[in-house]
Amino acid sequence: MTAAERLAAIDSLPALELCTLVMHTLDTLVGILNQETTLLRAGRLKDAGTLTAEKTRLAQDYMGFARSVQRQLPRLRLEAPMAVEQLKSGHERLATQMAENLRVIATARAVTEDLLTDVATALGAKSRPKTYGATGQVGGNSPPPASGVSINRAL
Repeated sequence: MTAAERLAAIDSLPALELCTLVMHTLDTLVGILNQETTLLRAGRLKDAGTLTAEKTRLAQDYMGFARSVQRQLPRLRLEAPMAVEQLKSGHERLATQMAENLRVIATARAVTEDLLTDVATALGAKSRPKTYGATGQVGGNSPPPASGVSINRAL
């Protein structure tokens, strides 16, 4: 089946069936985002990473369905107005959950960067001379920054 045939098949679904399909995908995506957010808050980055493939698939499905809803909106409003309203509120829930998810991801990224910077600074400080330099200052010239950090992921 070609992409055009798949789009035509989705667009030709009965209004209530299309809305139900979109709502199911939307609810599942919101649930996955919530689960990922919870895991990230708990610092379980590896567990959160296992959700990426499913989250990506659901997001792609939802975007395809959302485009179909946009194309079919006049028909859907006539045939299933309550379902269209449910989709609107579901989309708002998704937007709220995505914003929260992005805030948590940004926080996790900032914490990780801070930790790596602190480790690199500490490693660089260890290699700094502890004697007086030619200028009479402790440490003399600044040492070169730490060249790399090794992480043992087995722990």
